[in-house]
Amino acid sequence: MSGSNDPEILNLEEAAALLGVSVKTFNKVLHSQTIPARKIGREWKFSRRALIDWVGSGRSDEFYRELPNQDEESAAALPSSEERRRTSGWRLELD
Repeated sequence: MSGSNDPEILNLEEAAALLGVSVKTFNKVLHSQTIPARKIGREWKFSRRALIDWVGSGRSDEFYRELPNQDEESAAALPSSEERRRTSGWRLELD
């Protein structure tokens, strides 16, 4: 354990708080990404260090994908790269 009083093993709420996101957002990412976690019984458990390493290993440019080659007419109907949402490549299932 580290020198602080922070637990090394986190539950879902604590993991979301560590990353500074809502539990709902964290749960969506948990089911759509490869977050390091274990499900023990009915609860998810997370290593503080593994979550920090996971965030640190990510690259923001992975979310800016180039669109496949389009003909001029269909490409004109698409928004420019400045107008496209950063999250357009994410596949999240909403409730």
